[in-house]
Parts: sequence; C-alpha cells; structure tokens
Amino acid sequence: MLDPINWSIGFRAMAGALAIGYVLGSIPFGLLITRLAGTGDIRSIGSGNIGATNVLRTGRKELAAATLLGDALKGTLAVLVGWHLWGQEGALLAGFAAFLGHLFPVWLGFKGGKGVATYIGLLLGLAWPVALVFCAVWLVVAAVTRYSSLSALLASLACPLALWWMGLLREADLFILLTIFLWLMHRENISRLLAGTEGKIGSSKGAPAKL
Repeated sequence: MLDPINWSIGFRAMAGALAIGYVLGSIPFGLLITRLAGTGDIRSIGSGNIGATNVLRTGRKELAAATLLGDALKGTLAVLVGWHLWGQEGALLAGFAAFLGHLFPVWLGFKGGKGVATYIGLLLGLAWPVALVFCAVWLVVAAVTRYSSLSALLASLACPLALWWMGLLREADLFILLTIFLWLMHRENISRLLAGTEGKIGSSKGAPAKL
C-alpha cells in the first residue's frame, strides 16, 4: 500500500527542492566531459545519447567512467542538498526532479540519458544499502545473460521491494515511480530483447542499454 507524503514543507520549499534537483540533474556530464576531452559532440556519435554507454563508444573508457560517476553523484548531491535544507520531503522532491532533469534536460531540447546512473546515485543518497542491492542484481543478471539493459531493468524492480522491506515506505513509493520512468526510457531496448536483437556486453552488434 502506498504511503502518501504529507507535504508540510510549504510551496516555496517544494519549488526550491524541485528547482535545485532539476538543475543538478540536468547537467549533461557526458556532453561536457567529451567536449573538454576534444572528442566532439557525443550526440553525433553512436546512439546520440549523452550517457556513459554512448561515451564508451568513443573508445575512451576513462571518459565513460567519469560520465557514469558524474551522472550518479549529481543525483546523490540533489538528495543531500534537499535533505539538508528541507528534510526528508525536500530530499525526495529534489531526487525526483534530478532524475527528470537527467532524462529531460531543458538545455538539450529535453533529450537526455536513460537514467540508470542517476537512479543509482539517488539510492546512494537515500538508502545506500539498496544501491548495493541494485549493483548485486545487475552483476548477477549480467553474468548470466550478458545483457546490460536486462540487468538494469531487473535490478530496478528489486529496489522498491528492498526499500519496502527496510521500512522505507516513502522512498519505496518514489522508486516505484522512477522504475516506471526507467522502463519507459528503455522501451526500445525491451523491444530488442523480445526480438532477440539486443546487443550483449562485449559485443559490437546491437545497442546496449544507455546510462
């Protein structure tokens, strides 16, 4: 049963948490890092996505790792700032807005990443043990199937359950919503998985899940 939040922090605080979260989440680390490294506009490479997976297609693993870290930590920072200023409610709002900012950054015509790294970053800020659950499920599924996209999708299903089991009902509600968004952003990957054409980890064929 969902546990609705009693929004007691006031409209201005809610607006502030949403604004701070969105601005942080919309920082396009993949685009900024690759431009600074002189590799050009990442949107003209591979899938055109700004996430770490597409950055990896430049052949620069260190840039992909930096993008992954940046996209995760911006979510963590949004949660920590929201919590410091407005408590749990502010953290949840800022985290939600950061996730939307990553998916739909206004600076890039609302065309962002698919949210996996930022999803993990939010978990780190709100309930770090569940971030470990995500990573553990991802690693097991990836080892068995070699599908990055399937690993992320199944790991995201485990997180609301883990949060609920820990008694973090408000966080569980948030991550139910984020998981729905994550699956919607991976709809093309899901179609390829069903068709048997999704690229596997370590294979140059097909398109892996974008972070």
